[in-house]
Amino acid sequence: MISVIIPAYNEEGYIGETLELILRSERPGDGANGLPPEVIVVANGCRDNTVAEAEALAPAFAARGWGFRVLDLEKGSKTGAMNAGSAAARHGALLFVDADIHVTPGLIAALGRVLDRETPCYASGRPRIRRAETWVSRQYARFWQRLPFMAKSVAGCGVYGVNGAGRARWEEIPEVISDDIFVRSHFTAPEMVAVPETYSWPIAEGLARLVRVRRRQNEGLEELFGRYPELQANRGRTAPTGLRKLALLVCDPLGFAVYAGVALAVRTPLFANRSRWERGRDTA
Repeated sequence: MISVIIPAYNEEGYIGETLELILRSERPGDGANGLPPEVIVVANGCRDNTVAEAEALAPAFAARGWGFRVLDLEKGSKTGAMNAGSAAARHGALLFVDADIHVTPGLIAALGRVLDRETPCYASGRPRIRRAETWVSRQYARFWQRLPFMAKSVAGCGVYGVNGAGRARWEEIPEVISDDIFVRSHFTAPEMVAVPETYSWPIAEGLARLVRVRRRQNEGLEELFGRYPELQANRGRTAPTGLRKLALLVCDPLGFAVYAGVALAVRTPLFANRSRWERGRDTA
């Protein structure tokens, strides 16, 4: 039916909760090949207890009738982890889940049902940002969720699935920053499906991290479409129109100011990025 692939880089303290929430999920049915749904954690270059924390839950997955494996790769590479997980998967439908995502009970089964078709399909749930600890991140998150890309499209932030026919459109995910947009850009709007079930993830905490992550996102898009300009055909319009910006300003002037301030800071030397793969939290 479905293979859930979780790339994990130094996710001690996060991966356990993510897996426990998957364990509480509605279990998708077995595949046509008679094999159960599976979860594949792909630890890539971890220097902490990510592998041990994940492997500790293997008996619980077995008790619920899930397949479960942990692949421990030496090299730290998210796209390498995704490709390794794809190669190891026993099902045609693949669901990529970030290691700090919290799924709701019906999400995985709902995505499995949607992806069970012969024509190419990309699917995700409805993203929700968990309450941030810092004031600036709470304002940013509230405004960000109202943008058209987040509110109306199939954004796939942190969680997205493809079926076998869709997966056949590329050989491997290249070493790019925007791996999620690389995958998403292989599908037209009619091929994208959003299920009503939700999931949540933490936003970057504090102004400095917001700026660094936003800069990484911008650089990732520039890199991706510079290397693969043909993928822009399916990009669609994501920026709000002038009228929409005005409506957002009126609706949430404080959130607008914070969001615009972060966007402006990205274009300055302020809070210079420390690595190509800048994350929203410190890496152990």
